[in-house]
Amino acid sequence: MKKIKVLIVDDSAIVRNVFSKELSCYPDIEVVGTAPDPFVARDKIVHLKPDVLTLDIEMPRMDGLTFLRKLMKYYPVPTVIVSSLTPKGSRMTLEALDVGAVDVVAKPGGSYSVADIRAELVEKIRAASVANLSRERLPEKEGTREGNAAEKTAPGPAMTETSHKVIAIGASTGGTEAIKAVLTKLPSDVPGVVIVQHMPANFTSAFAERLNGLCQVTVREAKNNDPVVPGTALVAPGNYHMILRRSGARYYVEIKNGPMVHHQRPAVDILFRSTARYAGANAIGVILTGMGSDGAEGLLEMKNSGARTIAQDEKSCVVFGMPKEAIKAGAADRVMPLSAIAGEIIRMV
Repeated sequence: MKKIKVLIVDDSAIVRNVFSKELSCYPDIEVVGTAPDPFVARDKIVHLKPDVLTLDIEMPRMDGLTFLRKLMKYYPVPTVIVSSLTPKGSRMTLEALDVGAVDVVAKPGGSYSVADIRAELVEKIRAASVANLSRERLPEKEGTREGNAAEKTAPGPAMTETSHKVIAIGASTGGTEAIKAVLTKLPSDVPGVVIVQHMPANFTSAFAERLNGLCQVTVREAKNNDPVVPGTALVAPGNYHMILRRSGARYYVEIKNGPMVHHQRPAVDILFRSTARYAGANAIGVILTGMGSDGAEGLLEMKNSGARTIAQDEKSCVVFGMPKEAIKAGAADRVMPLSAIAGEIIRMV
């Protein structure tokens, strides 16, 4: 078995020691070294050539975000951010994902122990080890909501006749950037959008807030009984499932706890299956980059219920796992690059 070589970068000696001990329990992972800051990490990366980096985002001397920008420019290494749940940590983490980090786990603290995140960290390291860092990227330019609106064509009359349609999107590894690429190209009167992105609790609100500043649609973290209406995108809160419901002509979401599905909460399959049941042919399903198979069965149920379905293609995925499984199951009507998906959604609408 070829082991995944991991370098741990964290200013806390306790975190470095505990992570090294916990990760070494897995036969497919080898911790080749640790570093207390980016300056030490830089030399160890060149010498040890790790397959994956775990990177603390808030460190003295040089923060993880600054280091990551330099790393992705000169010596790209798949990186999993280990971040605190503070507002500052959440903001910096989202910027790190924008720069090129593959995924994020919440840093243990208080009652939140390493044991709680061990399995999650291992899965994210495995996903990062096969990540496509040279994937198709959209232009890096980011503007305000008004700036993005000026770059897009105004919607036609068809977009105003879709109040009873729903767009359901699911993503995991690499999904924060993929979702941004899609949402920033959708017009302000697009049908209601519901989104599941595998992400720890407390990060989804910052993710939604960041998107809200970039998109023509209003983006927010979903709350129980929120209506699904045109011009609004609801992001499932971390650690809760999101279910689409219908009452007459009105769609709304239910936010609830429950067992993990495919080791995930929120799970894409939960959202897609409920969308198949309550929206049927009035829905469009989109499955984006991600590790594993979450969403494949749900997308097939959507297709069988009459919904139109889209899967992101391999070349533009960070990890071609979830879309691959959906395509294998025959769940995707269309397979296309990330840059074309928003246009196809508009065409389908």
